Parts: sequence; C-alpha cells; structure tokens
Amino acid sequence: MKTFLLLSIFVCVTSLGFADDEKDKPSKAQDRVQAAADVLNEIQGAPDQAIPEEVLGSAECVAVVPSMLKGGFVVGARYGRGLASCRTPKGWSAPAFFTVQGGSFGLQIGGQAVDLVMLVMNDDGMHKLLSSKFKLGADASVAAGPVGRHAAADTDWKMRAQILSYSRARGIFAGLELGGAVIKQDKDSTREFYGHMVTSKASLQGAIEAPQGAYPFLQSLAKWGKAAAEK
Repeated sequence: MKTFLLLSIFVCVTSLGFADDEKDKPSKAQDRVQAAADVLNEIQGAPDQAIPEEVLGSAECVAVVPSMLKGGFVVGARYGRGLASCRTPKGWSAPAFFTVQGGSFGLQIGGQAVDLVMLVMNDDGMHKLLSSKFKLGADASVAAGPVGRHAAADTDWKMRAQILSYSRARGIFAGLELGGAVIKQDKDSTREFYGHMVTSKASLQGAIEAPQGAYPFLQSLAKWGKAAAEK
C-alpha cells in the first residue's frame, strides 16, 4: 500500500511537471510570429534581392506566410497560414492571422516550400484585408512586385495593383503571380494567440494593443520601415 501511494505521488508530480513544460512552450501561432519576423529580416537583409525600399516604405500593410523549418507550420502546395500588420497612428498594428488557399502560390521546388510576402499598397487593398474573406485577382487586384535596392523609375508598381506579392524558395526571391488565391481569417490561430476571438478589423486598425508575443514581427516591420523612410 505504501509503495502504491509513493508511486501515485510520483506520477502526479511528474504529470504536473510535463503540464508546466507544455504550458511554457510557444504556441504554433507564436512560432509563426517569430518565423514571419525571420523571413522579413532575411529578405531585407540582402538588399540586392529584397523588396525595394520605396515599395516597402509605401505599403499600408505587410503580410507574411512563413515556411517554418523547425517544429510548426510548413507551407503546402496550395495552402498556407500567415499574419499581417498595418500602419496606424501609433505604429504597426497587432497582427491578424489568416489562411491562403488555392491560386498559383506555394508551388514547391524539389519538395521545398516557399515563403510568401504580400504588400497592401493602398486603402482599397487594406479595406479588403479588413474583411473576413476575399479572393485575390477578383475582390482585390494583385501583381508580382519589383525586386532590388530600388524600384525602376519607369515602373507603375504604385498603380498596377492593390496588393504586390513575392515568394522565396531555395534562397531565390522574386515577384509572384498570386491570382485566384482566397484569403480568410484564421480563427483558430487568432483564438490561440489572443485567448479569445478578435476580428481582423479590430487588430489591423489598432483597436487592440499588440501583445508582447507580437513584438518580434512588429519590431522587424518597424526596423525595415524606418530604414526605407530614411533612404
């Protein structure tokens, strides 16, 4: 009886320890925040193959669908999960989580998934992003974005589309045609990250404070947005 009692106590204590460990682990949504920050930092850290400074500096919102290599999310052939943030009078907004499905994005090269970056360039595009669901190419115009230190003076990237899209695979970064993809709010990730439901409109318009878990992505946006503004 004594042995059984000691064994029971040991099991209970061990179980509590495992529970604490699980609680301390970052959620999948939190992993995605860090991965999105890493993607943006890596892309903009190579200026000759980056989003041009004036393009990034003109973007109203930035959305990233990362290809996570360490435990978590991996972009599939026609499906991905990401997050977005928009400019507000107080800085970059709390992130809104979304899914992308269908269209031509996410084609794998030799089985390797891609990272996806989308820039919302005007108020019309931002309005679409605030909705719970929209289709690229139908509800919002989309075009492959320019790449390099500076956008060529003769390009019409400001007028071509509401959203500019990019992809990166095997270190190759380029503009990406993304027509036909459907973007909608990722409610599961939203509840996981915030602890309750938050609309995309509330987060992207700055109606809620960004939690500390959002800082890696927001700090990356602030860093490269500031660098673009200073050029």
